[in-house]
Order: sequence, then structure tokens, then C-alpha cells
Amino acid sequence: MTEIKHMEIWFVTGSQNLYGAKTLKQVDEDSAKIVEGLNGSGNLPVKIVFKPVVKSSDEILDICVQASADKKCIGLITWMHTFSPAKMWIGGLKALSKPYMHLHTQFNRDLPWSEIDMDYMNLHQSAHGGREYGFINARMRKNRKVVVGHWKDKKVQEQVAIWCRTAIGWADSQGLKVARFGDNMREVAVTEGDKVEAQIKFGWQINAYSLGDFVEGVEKVTESEVDNLYKEYEKLYEVAEDCKPGEKFHENVRVQARYEIALKQFMEEGNFKAFTTNFENLVGLSQLPGLASQRLMAAGYGFGAEGDWKQAALLRIIKTMSAGMKGGSSFMEDYTYHLDPANEAVLGAHMLEICPSIAAAKPKLVVQPLGIGGKDAPARLIFESATGNAINVTLIDMGNRFRIIVNTLDVIEPLEKMPKLPVASAFWKPMPNLADGAAAWIYAGGTHHSVFTLALTPEYIETFAEYADVEFVVIDKDTKVPEFKKELKWNEVYYLLAKGL
Repeated sequence: MTEIKHMEIWFVTGSQNLYGAKTLKQVDEDSAKIVEGLNGSGNLPVKIVFKPVVKSSDEILDICVQASADKKCIGLITWMHTFSPAKMWIGGLKALSKPYMHLHTQFNRDLPWSEIDMDYMNLHQSAHGGREYGFINARMRKNRKVVVGHWKDKKVQEQVAIWCRTAIGWADSQGLKVARFGDNMREVAVTEGDKVEAQIKFGWQINAYSLGDFVEGVEKVTESEVDNLYKEYEKLYEVAEDCKPGEKFHENVRVQARYEIALKQFMEEGNFKAFTTNFENLVGLSQLPGLASQRLMAAGYGFGAEGDWKQAALLRIIKTMSAGMKGGSSFMEDYTYHLDPANEAVLGAHMLEICPSIAAAKPKLVVQPLGIGGKDAPARLIFESATGNAINVTLIDMGNRFRIIVNTLDVIEPLEKMPKLPVASAFWKPMPNLADGAAAWIYAGGTHHSVFTLALTPEYIETFAEYADVEFVVIDKDTKVPEFKKELKWNEVYYLLAKGL
């Protein structure tokens, strides 16, 4: 997982020289206290770094160029303490390549009713200074996050934290390398897409590698390495009796251990953060990587089945955004329905590859036939997902643009036991209900693959989509299918016409 302790968000305050030295000194001190307060709150996932107040076009341009070039800086929080004439910001905003947030706050929470005078009014001008700044951002069509409220307010800090996490995800997205083993599943539409455009929009480097590269690594794994990894399995999971040393399926487990070791080494050596496999192309492998893929996801790597590089990269970014938060994230698929009119729900699963970070209890390590692909029975982890609020996120290529789709979910416990289900699973009620949620997802072109996360809300994904300047739609408790269809049509007009002007 990406180390966020070395990342920084710069806090940049706007003012102007007309106020004089005394006022500007106070602006500088107030800004430093806000940074100190934000860092001391314990609510933010990354360090905020105070920068001296900017008072001219040259100073603004200089700080924006510095931020764009600094590898530790992943974004800016901008605040207009006083009135900062917005024409001064044009050059800097044009040069800035990092995401930024407009914190529309005020140093003091309350008006000093009995003491307020013109000096106070001149110093505390965020109310209209922020509007001047907001205009130039709107005029320049800049995508940015606006957070409004007092900086000490916990809700404001939580919104700032959400933005910080999306900035972390965006930083991880830049140059994210995806290794594709075996290309895409033949004849499947949604796993395809424009990889060049994905690199332009998201920064992803998506390249194919021969399974021979992977097989070569598998053959180099030593028995002692497998022994050590199996001991880790024994500690972490409930290993089925027939999978233990000397039993029928122990070698099947050891095969997955070899795959895991070789995959991890390949990923580390090539600095890859996500990968795909395809059960139609397993030449040189005796099993589809199941347990190995699950384990690598749990370690923070993105994964996509059947060559689905879009969901693989998206999963990695979502894992990065949510690092340290409660709730896991996994590659997922809407597999089958429970259509009882009184209790409609979706059973989500995949052939093998569901991440144990979402498990409600200790996973079981078992070996079961796959029933597809014509290979040996692979080892895998079986468990049921934790319950609670979640979202499914998918990324699709619409030809002239990418679209990110989010559906909010209520993950519940299965209504009955499923003793014969040989895969990990999650059971959920999609919002606003199964019929409308599924219909909206299908109207939007949502894929059968998605990223399932118990950690994030739609707000994180919306902000990320804005950074990339791609379409975003959400299906939630308030969604009405006729209105949602209109939204899709309006978006189509926007991308076909407005983007071409």
C-alpha cells in the first residue's frame, strides 16, 4: 500500500498587499493556527503544511509551480482570509497540476457583536473574498472541491478529510501500473476499453504480459518459501482438514502459494499496483490463481478478473483512498438474485477472487472444483461479507468518454445458510430497491464487475471523477428511474456538444 506518511497537503492563504504589514502579519498567524488545529484534530489522514500567505500574481504562480513539481505535495487547500483579487490567481491556477480544495471558512467562528469595527471587517473578509475566488475558478471551468463552515467544526474537518483521501487516491493513480496476464476474456464487451485514453485521463499504465513471464517466476519458487507461506495460512485462516499437510488437497494449496509468491515478486519488481487474470488463458498453469489473487488484494493490490483492467485499477485506488479506515474493499460481481417480493436482494460473488478484507469472520481455506476453464481445483478463501452501508463502483468506456457509476447498498446477513456455496460472497439490497437499482445500473451501462467497498461513500468517488474530468452518476435511495434516464441524456448532450465547443 502507498505510504501516505510522506505525503503533504499545502495550505495556501490568499490576500493582497493593500492591507498593510500589520493586517498581513495577522493573516499569516491566523493561517498557521488553522493548520496547527487541523493537524492536531486527529481527523485528517495526511499532514497539512503551512505556506506563507500569497499576495500577488507572482507569489501565487510561484507556489503553484512549486506544488506541481514537489513529489510530496499531493494537493492544495486554498483559503481567502481577506479579499484576494482573483485575476492574480489566473496564472497560478493555469500552472497548477495538483488537485485543490477551496476551504470557505473564517478564522473566528462568531461575530464580536459589541466590538466589531472596520478593522475587524477588513481582516475577516472570507465571505466575499471566497466569492471573488470562486468566480475565477468557475470562469476558468476548474474542477475543485468547495467546503464551507468553521474550520474547527468536526463536520467540516470530516469533509476536508474526504477530500484529502481523494487527493491521496489521485496521487496513487498517477503512473499506476497494471499488469495484464492473458488479455481480456474473448467476446466480452465491458472489460474492453481505450487504454491510451485511460492513461491520459487517469495516469494509468496498462500493459499486457505473457503468462510465460508469470510461469517462469512460479518455477523459481522454492519449497521452503512455500512452507513458510503455508504456515502463515494456518495462522490466519481456518484450513480445511483435506488441505493440510499429507492430505488430499494440500498440494493444491501449495500451488496457490507458489502463485502468490511469484505474483508478488513480479509486482514488486515491476512496481505494479494492479493486475488481471483470465481463466480462458492459463497456459502453463494448473489452476486459476484464486487464493493468490485474494491474498494480493488483501495486501493492497488491485485486481480484475477476465482481463478487466478498469476495475483492477479502480480497486487499487479505492484501497489507497480508504487505507486505515473501517471496512474493506474488493473486486465484486452481481452474481445472482433473491427475488422474493418481500425481501429482494443480490448475492454478490465471483468464481474465486473476493478480497478477505471485507470478511465478517475468519475465512476458511478450502479446495473446490471450479467448474469452468478445465483446470485443477483451486484453493480459495470462503467467507461472508461484513454488513453495513456500502457502495458498488464501476468504470465503463462510453466511446467518447469514461463514465463512473456508483450504487449505494445495504449489506445484510444472508437470509439462510449456504453450506454448498464454494466461494466468498456478500448479500445486499441495492438502493433504492432491486428493480429500480438494477434498471438504473443497466440503463447507465454498468458492468457485471464492480468494486465493492464498505469504507467509502459516493462523495469520495464523485470528487475523484471530477479530478479526472469524467462523467459520474450515482444510484441511491432518492433515484427515480425516469429522472435518471433524463440525467443520462443530459450528460450525453453535454459531452457531445459542450465539450466540443
